[in-house]
Amino acid sequence: MRELEDRVIDGFGVVGPKATQKRGRSVTVNVAESPLAWLRARDMVSARQFEAGERLRADFERAQLGPQVTMRWQARVDGGGGGVDPTTTQLAAKRRFDAALAGLGSGLADVAWRVICAGEALPAAEKALGWPTRSGRLVLTLALDRLADHYRLP
Repeated sequence: MRELEDRVIDGFGVVGPKATQKRGRSVTVNVAESPLAWLRARDMVSARQFEAGERLRADFERAQLGPQVTMRWQARVDGGGGGVDPTTTQLAAKRRFDAALAGLGSGLADVAWRVICAGEALPAAEKALGWPTRSGRLVLTLALDRLADHYRLP
């Protein structure tokens, strides 16, 4: 999915909406693309690492662990649900998500959650974690390798 938007990037690599920043270079970004997909498109992570990250993100979304901004309309008016209870699916995804993060450990889980699940860019995650510039990609690739081992990906 492509959702292109014009942004301005400043000297520190921070991307902001075009209307809020006066100086910097204008770039067009795909806001629908995740940071992990961006890294994959530029061959900065392998297909195995990308698949591991996508599995973690899928479990995060199935478990509905992200912030909710609207009312949930899970109950259907006609009463049909078609088989599996959504609560069971949600709980199973939460268990898988928690097991994957526990397998990563606290140091690797932080950057994995920020980039894969929260959708933070690597520079923003590095800054939030107090890491040196450009150290996040190395740690993220280690986390993705460990995730791939956890999921037993070939």
